[in-house]
Amino acid sequence: MSQKLIEDVDFYFNEEGLMVLTSTFHLKRGVCCGNGCLHCPYEYEKVPEPKRSQLLLQRARNSNPATNSGTE
Repeated sequence: MSQKLIEDVDFYFNEEGLMVLTSTFHLKRGVCCGNGCLHCPYEYEKVPEPKRSQLLLQRARNSNPATNSGTE
């Protein structure tokens, strides 16, 4: 991917000042990089276990807060 990144399309800066790549960026890339990116649209397919399962569980909890009982 040799195109220039566009802020608020390909990335944004979070509250800590870190650059966060968007799902748009990842879709343009075409594959999971295996780093466990926050907006990975590829279900973390290249992230090794057990980290992959942890990330998928965290994503499921964040997308449906009613299922998070807060007992952890």
